Amino acid sequence: MKYIFGLLSFLWLTQTATASFHVPDSTGIEILMGVEDDEQKDITDDLDKLLQSWYIKNYVSISDDPQDNSVYQPVVLNDSVLAAQLGKIASPFSMDYNEQVRDFINLYVNKRRKQVGYMLGLSEYYFPMFESVFDKHQIPLELKYLSIIESALNPRAVSPVGASGLWQFMYATGKIYKLEVNSFVDDRRDPLKSTEAAAQFLSSLYSIYKDWTLVIAAYNCGPGNVNKAIKRSGGKTNFWDIYNYLPKETRGYVPAFIAATYAFHYYDQYYIRPKKMNLPIMSDTMQIDAQLHFEQVASMINMPVEQLRELNPQYKLDIIPGSPEKPYTLIIPHEYSLAYIEKKDTIFCHLDSVYFAERRVYVPGSTSVASNVQSSNTNDLSPITYIIKSGDNLGLIAGWYDVTISNLKDWNNIHKNYLKAGRKLTIYVPKHKATHYASINKMSLSQKRRLGQSTAPSKASQTASTSNIKSTGKPGDFIYYTVKKGDNFWNISQKYPGVSNTDIMELNNISDPSSLRPGQTLKIKRKS
Repeated sequence: MKYIFGLLSFLWLTQTATASFHVPDSTGIEILMGVEDDEQKDITDDLDKLLQSWYIKNYVSISDDPQDNSVYQPVVLNDSVLAAQLGKIASPFSMDYNEQVRDFINLYVNKRRKQVGYMLGLSEYYFPMFESVFDKHQIPLELKYLSIIESALNPRAVSPVGASGLWQFMYATGKIYKLEVNSFVDDRRDPLKSTEAAAQFLSSLYSIYKDWTLVIAAYNCGPGNVNKAIKRSGGKTNFWDIYNYLPKETRGYVPAFIAATYAFHYYDQYYIRPKKMNLPIMSDTMQIDAQLHFEQVASMINMPVEQLRELNPQYKLDIIPGSPEKPYTLIIPHEYSLAYIEKKDTIFCHLDSVYFAERRVYVPGSTSVASNVQSSNTNDLSPITYIIKSGDNLGLIAGWYDVTISNLKDWNNIHKNYLKAGRKLTIYVPKHKATHYASINKMSLSQKRRLGQSTAPSKASQTASTSNIKSTGKPGDFIYYTVKKGDNFWNISQKYPGVSNTDIMELNNISDPSSLRPGQTLKIKRKS
């Protein structure tokens, strides 16, 4: 489902459809020698990417079966046999047989039969999950085969236009169906959550068309395009009657679905054998209410970290950003769940200083953490307000409040380093120090500068040779420099022997040299 959700209609970007030529053999029975054209290319791309996925390369148990899926003679396809076999499949869909369907059957059972073997193995893990969700929403269980043509059962599948996951949600559409996407998490790759979203979307389409075949087409190209096709056909509502009026890339979507259903029912007749996967059939779900790294879990309960990644593909950086206010789930194979429960407290503490640079605590309503709190209880935090003054920068403010720049950005939805005077910032601080930190907002610039000095300010403080530089005059003390028009980090560093532009940027927690602005105040440590 590679689409973008509109206000009144949907626009989908997609995959599918086919064309091939047929060469009669000496018996007069056609052997499909299929030629893949642009309409079929997206599906074959997804199937080929499955072979390149990390899971297939590293976590598949290759059977000792002497009948290797990759070594075979092309199977002769007989039209009358295929039509009869399709007619025997119990389904709420019309399993029509025609040239378009035959071309896709050839794709699955001849040209990409090895990938079908892998998908059959993966289906043992994913299909029970899909069926459970679809049953809850009273959706035909056969719609599970849509995942075959959407992603080839690869939860990390990404389309050229950015659709992601087993059901290929675009970012905006995922948001509509409450799928969280941020730096740590992408719920479009969460098998259960994305299937729930797909079920809701399919159900909404059925309320429009009352025909599951049209629902499949609309899932691909959007109800807007299906409605246009119906209108152009003179009001006909049979898929094959509106076939020629649909977008080219959508015409093969229903035939591909029928062919995938066929291949999963009759694969054994084509010497295709399911590849054994090591995804556990039985697993347990743990609630994670604090930040946790996969390596902490894997090393403490002696399980492969790769298996955690495959069971929890929604976590992009191997980090679960849990908090008491917003816990996240972790899927663990059943055989490891008891060890996890017994060692839970130790797991969260294990090498936390290695995986997380600071002891971090999440704050209410935030995806970030406070670094100035030693307790793991967010009830110890209190929000205070700071009003930005002229000359302030994120590095200075973070230093005054003993938090990180990332904290400030996340708490206040700041995406750039430039700050506008007068803006209010929310900062979370320990409750027992709230009065002290709240007073910073009323301090003068000179008072706030003293907060960052490594020693108490001397009464002998003097003005440095440059008029806009103020310093205590002692090596090791901090100098505060107000940026002027035309300044950059290099020419500022030249004013102070032994100080580099990198020193200034690191001390002020600035990573982007282009963020420098006139009036900004920089803290500089004297080295001579």
